[in-house]
Amino acid sequence: MKIHVLEREQWIPASLEEVVAFFADAANLDALTPQWLRFRILSTLPIELRQGARLDYQLRLAGVPVRWRTRIAKWDPPYGFVDVQERGPYAQWEHSHRFRPCADGVWMADVVRYALPFGPLGELVHALGVRATLAAIFDYRFARIRERFGSAWREEPAR
Repeated sequence: MKIHVLEREQWIPASLEEVVAFFADAANLDALTPQWLRFRILSTLPIELRQGARLDYQLRLAGVPVRWRTRIAKWDPPYGFVDVQERGPYAQWEHSHRFRPCADGVWMADVVRYALPFGPLGELVHALGVRATLAAIFDYRFARIRERFGSAWREEPAR
């Protein structure tokens, strides 16, 4: 099983508390997900995000309805959290959300480690569309975060 990695980073001109509160509210997933996925949360809201919390939702991939369940595998506010797929379209899905305060905002990093099922056929599907679809989803997410917090592009601050 081949593991793929998608990474996105951005600077957010807000306090660490404000950024973490936004991402700790599962209802905000809708605003960060492209409408063409027809995303909807099936779990009853509000959900207290914490280690072990589960979220059920539904979306459409290539027009096919998919039910997905994720579990918060690691909850480490205010520095981040990790969600993993328990049920869904991937053979493996681990999404790390990392937050690091900097002088005038927060540096946020998304790192997704994922694998597709079906061996070589899954790799072909990845090359033909999954990679580009995931990139488009996270580009959309980046743009919505920029709209929400008013951020502009900035190079990563020195560590």
